[in-house]
Amino acid sequence: MQAYLDCRQTKRNKPSAVAFEQDLERNLCQLRDELQDGSYRPGRSICFVITRPKPREVWAAEFRDRVVHHLLYNHIAPRFYASFIADSCACIPGRGTMYGAKRLEAKIRSVTQNWSRPAHYLKLDLVNFFVSIDKRIVFKQLARRITEPWWLDLAGTILFHDPRQNFELRGSQAELDLVPAHKRLTNQPAHLGLPIGNLSSQFFANVLLDDLDQHCKHQLRARHYIRYVDDFILLHESAQWLNAAHVDIEAWLPANLGVKLNPSKTILQPVDRGVDFVGQVIKPWYRTTRRRTFNEALSRSASIDASELFEAANSYFGLLRQASHSHTDRAHLANVLRKRGHCINGNLTKTYRHIYPGDHS
Repeated sequence: MQAYLDCRQTKRNKPSAVAFEQDLERNLCQLRDELQDGSYRPGRSICFVITRPKPREVWAAEFRDRVVHHLLYNHIAPRFYASFIADSCACIPGRGTMYGAKRLEAKIRSVTQNWSRPAHYLKLDLVNFFVSIDKRIVFKQLARRITEPWWLDLAGTILFHDPRQNFELRGSQAELDLVPAHKRLTNQPAHLGLPIGNLSSQFFANVLLDDLDQHCKHQLRARHYIRYVDDFILLHESAQWLNAAHVDIEAWLPANLGVKLNPSKTILQPVDRGVDFVGQVIKPWYRTTRRRTFNEALSRSASIDASELFEAANSYFGLLRQASHSHTDRAHLANVLRKRGHCINGNLTKTYRHIYPGDHS
């Protein structure tokens, strides 16, 4: 029941959630019985494509399967989180993008002695991360801490489920063709790849990369290190030390985790040029929103359908105000919204619903 309540948050009005809730007690009892007698098998997934910020496949499991994901997560996640380093900040309660930006800013201030000394940063990214995850390696990592056979078996059922065997494509084939072939789950061997879109995939990815975190902190002895999903940054006074760390990580990752660095996204620069991380750019004494994200917010707010503008604009206000110096950016967004007939509050943090002539709803 708790897994169901967690699963329906923000999704209660979705058709699949409504259908499950119409006969809630029977559905939960049936799901419990299947889990207890070992007959549970994941059902059909829905595959669709998102285009922003770039085309990607998303795989959404059935609602009843998402309840099972939450059931497993609620039971095993705390023991893993207890051993995760504080600098892993993705898909962990209380450690979102704002946590990551503030923590990186604190680390930069530490290594530069409040911006008074020079330092460098090495930013690394994993190539085709989710579709290149080796499930066999993840299962070995899970088995280290899941000692109960029933829970380990359930974790294996979820981990090794191949959604490509039973799925429904939402959208057109043309949209699917926008996703590069090497980024499609459908083009990977059975033992590789996790579906983007499920809670279980996010959790399993963190379990896999915890070994990377531990290696950087304890073998490389990187004092200033932070990771958000597959993007991670090391800070040091010496560019030579960072180059040596880069060589070590580049060799260690494929040998131990079966993933590789993306050479086209490797950056080694002085920190005073600005560090782009989790959608924000950190410069001496201030943080701003990444310009590409800000320009997209203005462009989309100026052209989006009026029926969708209220929700989208408030999402952008929420995103912009995460940066410490965002007043000017929020003012530009507010001006775009005023031209479309919306009112903005005095703090430039939200807009209000626009009532059109003749609309008294």
